[in-house]
Amino acid sequence: MELTNWLEKRVRLSPEKTALVFHDKQETFVEVYDAVQKVAGKLGGFGVRQGAYVALLGRNDRDTFLMIHALQQIGARTVFLNNRLTATEIVFQIQDARVACCFYADEFAPKMVSLDVEANSFSSVMSAPVLDIPLVPNFAMDEVASVMYTSGTTGKPKGVMQTFGNHWWSATGSMLNLGLEASDSWLCAVPIFHISGLSILMRSVIYGIPVYLEEHFDARRTDALLRNGEVTMISVVTTMVERLLDVFQEPYHPHFRCMLLGGGPASQSLLEACFENGIPLVQSFGMTETASQIVTLPPEEALQKIGSAGKALFPAEVKIGEHDEILLKGPSIMAGYLHNEKATEGAFDADGWFQTGDIGYIDEDGFLFVLERRSDLIISGGENVYPTEIEHVLLEHPSVAEVAVVATPSEKWGEVPVAFVVTKTGIESQSLLTFCEQRLAKFKIPQQFYFLEKLPKTASQKVQRHRLKERLH
Repeated sequence: MELTNWLEKRVRLSPEKTALVFHDKQETFVEVYDAVQKVAGKLGGFGVRQGAYVALLGRNDRDTFLMIHALQQIGARTVFLNNRLTATEIVFQIQDARVACCFYADEFAPKMVSLDVEANSFSSVMSAPVLDIPLVPNFAMDEVASVMYTSGTTGKPKGVMQTFGNHWWSATGSMLNLGLEASDSWLCAVPIFHISGLSILMRSVIYGIPVYLEEHFDARRTDALLRNGEVTMISVVTTMVERLLDVFQEPYHPHFRCMLLGGGPASQSLLEACFENGIPLVQSFGMTETASQIVTLPPEEALQKIGSAGKALFPAEVKIGEHDEILLKGPSIMAGYLHNEKATEGAFDADGWFQTGDIGYIDEDGFLFVLERRSDLIISGGENVYPTEIEHVLLEHPSVAEVAVVATPSEKWGEVPVAFVVTKTGIESQSLLTFCEQRLAKFKIPQQFYFLEKLPKTASQKVQRHRLKERLH
């Protein structure tokens, strides 16, 4: 199945609608399309061709935005590189993806020195002549549009192949759940090299709505945008919500209708703070492999189902398999892992269900509760201990800003939990221990508290538990 080239179709449908707002400058879809066509012509001079894997190391800015769309127009498959990675990590992904060439934002030139691949800066592209090269008239639904490497919280990252069909059905499923209004616009302060950010760019073209693209997340600027009525939706992770609550003084504009939360469940105190302030927080569950959210909890049911990720979006299905693993099916689920048939085969069961590696349960009303990454589960003396349960308890302590709980070996119990804590004010281990003793079963209480200035995180703000475990050895 093929659909007309999305951007070209959008220009025919609504040329004068705003497509991009960056640095407070608005551009329409026809203006964006003209700029994208020029960049595509410039890329042609660097040998970019249809079907080629092309690595992109960019930022949340207009140049990267144009490069993403231009590569799609040519029919190249974009391999998104996380700009927070080290040069060594970037080299691994470029070699693993077997890319034809690489393009990078100028500020990342130092990371490019050690690369054994043709690499060109954005400025060299933008100053190149425009060639007359063919643009693809259609997007085949089963064609790979993008490749993103999993965050690597465990083991070596794998390249997730996301098709145009994956992006299309993700956008469609989201719209069927959250609705679509003529005045909608989506604030993107999450990385566009991540599925949370790229999915906003895809929805913008499919829905015909503006992307308000921010170079980085600034709580005060975001607060102002949510209050002035320009923005109706935003994608966030928990730390962003916490920072918004820190600066929250007056209600957001009535037009603002959805704060879509991904990257892990919210604590009860965070949910209650949002609802007390009239913030329309919408919890969701998704992965790089599912092209963004695939399970979502509507705000009207959030207080009744605190801790739930919601129900599967209309095109998708969710069920609980062996060992309480969350299994998914649906057209937004990846085509597989790039150049890794073994991992791809291992990701699906015999009936074609995608095995998430997360564990959870579905309640009697059909709502999904995500408990833990299976690899993060702590089994202590035969008891299942869920780190997030302990973390949510510790986050209720007024002096705790952030916390992550991991397993450490124990001769007596097999494993016991320990906690890494970032504090708002000075606090001693004994105070946290006493706090936990009043709220947790004995086998769930951390055996040790380690105090850090910050927790190690991936670009999508997920805590890298494996790095915390390394500190214990």
